[in-house]
Amino acid sequence: MVVRREFLKGALGAGIVSGGQGEEAATKAAQDAAEVTLPAKAPRMMFYHDGRHPLIYMYEPPIQKEQYESAVDELVGTPVEAIMFCLGDGRTVLHDTQVGELWGDNVEKWPHLIFRRAHQNAKQLIQDGHDPLQLVCDRAHAKGMLLYPTLLVQQGRGERGQDTRCSDFRFDNTHLEIGAADDVAAEFPGARMLDFKHPEVREERFALIEETLTRYPVDGFELQLNYGLHYFHPREIDAGRAIMSDWVERVYRAVKASGENRELVIRLPASLEGCHGIGLDVREWLRRGIVDVLVAQSHAYGELLDQNAEFEPFVGAAADTKTRVHAAIQSRVDSDRLGDATTEMIRAAAANAWDQGVDGLYLVHWFGYWPYQAEFYEKLREVPDAEIMAPRDKNYYLVTATGRYPEPRAEPGVQRQLPATLQAGQPAGLTMRISDDLPRWEKVGRVHEVLLRIRVANITELDRLTFRLNGKELPPASLRKINQMYRMSAPRYRTGSCYWYVYTLDGSNWPRKGLNEIEITLLRRDPEVVPDVLVRDVELQIQYLMGKHFHRGQDIDLGRYEPSGY
Repeated sequence: MVVRREFLKGALGAGIVSGGQGEEAATKAAQDAAEVTLPAKAPRMMFYHDGRHPLIYMYEPPIQKEQYESAVDELVGTPVEAIMFCLGDGRTVLHDTQVGELWGDNVEKWPHLIFRRAHQNAKQLIQDGHDPLQLVCDRAHAKGMLLYPTLLVQQGRGERGQDTRCSDFRFDNTHLEIGAADDVAAEFPGARMLDFKHPEVREERFALIEETLTRYPVDGFELQLNYGLHYFHPREIDAGRAIMSDWVERVYRAVKASGENRELVIRLPASLEGCHGIGLDVREWLRRGIVDVLVAQSHAYGELLDQNAEFEPFVGAAADTKTRVHAAIQSRVDSDRLGDATTEMIRAAAANAWDQGVDGLYLVHWFGYWPYQAEFYEKLREVPDAEIMAPRDKNYYLVTATGRYPEPRAEPGVQRQLPATLQAGQPAGLTMRISDDLPRWEKVGRVHEVLLRIRVANITELDRLTFRLNGKELPPASLRKINQMYRMSAPRYRTGSCYWYVYTLDGSNWPRKGLNEIEITLLRRDPEVVPDVLVRDVELQIQYLMGKHFHRGQDIDLGRYEPSGY
């Protein structure tokens, strides 16, 4: 990574830092950033900002320049080194484009008032001489952070007059969609998405990328390919892989031509085979050396935290190449008890990712915490350092269906484990990854408690189940069964009748570092009930002490006590 002063000097000489505001504005941007030294090495901590939800949607028009810059300011003092800033909806953008289309410029009447607000705010900033993308680039560099614009490469299409984020290019060129083929069913999820076999599609996408690289002082570019997971007609995917690989290489060459230290980041589904199955030949990209950073992101029923995501295949594939692998860490849980993941859950996810050998983390969809409070910053503080997190509390869980995402969804090539249906006499096997080395910390008296919690729905008091961890049956003496068959006031989404089976695990039954096998067997089913028995939740909670025989805050085992006031 070069010093900002050197990069901008070269960029101005090449005439690529105008940002739509003229040479004077570009010169000022260079001067403002001239004294800032950016990270000397490749960024390990990337943070995705979608440019909308915690920003342009939030502020009543007209948004102020300082309010827009807050997208950067809110991350000052955190471990974040690079901000991945979304350019808009993908089909339309929220900056002063000359080759694309501004979000909402083709709308006369607005059925969606928040999308209207995004248009109003972006247009006003541009009219006031403050190109939104130039603003965040300049602010990021002034505060010592990198800025990578993100393009949502693929998106579907709604109807004109209703879809107020869609471009005229999309409305006027429906013949370029996958569904234009006569044999594609209307209900096919990719029917209204662009077919990348058409040169016009690839050119339209590339033009927007090239403009961003040549007009703005960015530090690279991100292709978000994990959004709208259809790029070719199902029967043309094999041929499509070569087309997409050539297009990715073209983007990579454009990135490097615009600045030798700029990087191409590509975000993908968290399955190499799944990527291959939709026309994204990641191994070929690695062979060609046309990607600097691969970000593997689990869909996890949408945008939920998936601590069990498998990053090792990407790490293995990228070995002996210059490409770095980052693990995407999301923040939502959306269970019946929690909206956002706790610090202990984020810690578990990050520790699992580092344990698989990734080069960095990519924090995505964390804007649910906005406006950011102390807990948000506490979560950010620890995640870069696996060593610090090792002897700290963690809460592992398996992603499950929620009220927000009732239908199981996953990235291509991956199947979700929960909910799991239990049939009498047929064991159900689940896998959970943990990074904790419990014997190590037990030797110095640091392990406080290890709890395995399993939530089983539609069970009665007459049903009988057994639970095994890594082939060993868990003893009934360590079990606490909690009755939640009926709740008069249920929290959040899920209200189904259930029992929690909570095991306090001693050293002889602890989970091991790495993959753990959980087996649940329904031995006998109540003959008078109809609903299927479902395993809905599996959680593993590990609690540590600060030192041997140390207390844990207001330790419940000490009973109640009050401070003296002195």
